[in-house]
Amino acid sequence: MFQGGPVTGCLDHSVVGTVEEQRLGRLPAEILRRSGFDRQVAAFGQLLCRVPDRRAAGVLVRTQGEALWRAATYRAQHAPTDADALPASDDRGLYWARISMALALRQWRPDFGIGTAERAELMRSFEYASRGITSTRFAPGVKKILVTGFDPFTLDADIRIGNPSGANALTLDGQRWKIDGTTYEIQTVVFPVRYLDFDQNMVENALAPHYRPGPQRADLVMTASQGRVGIFDLEVFNGRRRSVSSIGDNNNVWGGGTISAPVVSPSMPPGPEWITSSLPLARMAQADVGPFRTRVNTSVLEIPAGGTTPVRRPDGPTAGSIASEGTGGGYLSNEVAYRNTLQRDLLDPSMPAGHLHVPVLTFDLANKTAITDPTYEANRDAIVAGAHAVLRAAL
Repeated sequence: MFQGGPVTGCLDHSVVGTVEEQRLGRLPAEILRRSGFDRQVAAFGQLLCRVPDRRAAGVLVRTQGEALWRAATYRAQHAPTDADALPASDDRGLYWARISMALALRQWRPDFGIGTAERAELMRSFEYASRGITSTRFAPGVKKILVTGFDPFTLDADIRIGNPSGANALTLDGQRWKIDGTTYEIQTVVFPVRYLDFDQNMVENALAPHYRPGPQRADLVMTASQGRVGIFDLEVFNGRRRSVSSIGDNNNVWGGGTISAPVVSPSMPPGPEWITSSLPLARMAQADVGPFRTRVNTSVLEIPAGGTTPVRRPDGPTAGSIASEGTGGGYLSNEVAYRNTLQRDLLDPSMPAGHLHVPVLTFDLANKTAITDPTYEANRDAIVAGAHAVLRAAL
């Protein structure tokens, strides 16, 4: 775990980071080194110490965030040459690089001084840039596909884990597919597993520009996350509320709801309890996903109209019920799906939009300490290949 220390250069290491940032330590450092992002992290700290003024700081933070995103997507799509390197599709280097650079920005003490609000805006700019949000720009003359993923989570249970939905996003960003004579361009975003960012409307800020009329309007928007063991779940019904009380987010913040008393995010735009996917689910369910299976998932947990006790409904919600769990659950996976399809309903009801849960990524059962193993790598590659197949079937 990260421990505070003295001032070095312009960084005050006695400033304690967030819960997420405090997880930095030996294994994250090994992931950084073996993915090559340790050099980018070190360079960012050095550049911060040379910034002459606030304006230059804003430019640096955004350009370095976008450079990190470009490096991560490039790496995911090109085989590394270093014999000790982690495989190209490993998403964890980006995550730990972003966390390291965010901590450096939090500990930064420039000679010209910086206020709390100014630092918060710089942190926000870096987050958006390093997640692909500021670079989802489609070229003219192509069909436009927007796909999202998530950071790793449940890191207190296992600091080594990645998130195959994030790996999938990195492998897809900027790709062009030609299907039946039509060219599709894919742009991607990776979201944090943090309630605060959702409460601050990161999802809407990332997706809404691609629902509005104009040259950046998408033709399909698919959010994705890690879900259940061995299954690609095509989620049909997205619920409005948070209900997970068994785990927190990556800062160990809980959503505030339970299955009997689910809550709505304070920033959630007005909308119904339930929203339905408009992706071509039947066609997507026929995709070849290798060792996994695909399911069109219609099971929800609802509090029926006039009732107080949650009831499982395998075929979807009943009229007037309260959403305890969507088909995608009651955590941020379900919430990103709801926020996405709500933007569709508000801005472009004709848009195909919905959510994909990819299978859980696991290590070899015998591996309790190493940051990777052949089983883990084969699992991730198979999940990414399956996610590509499901998306291709949607087109």
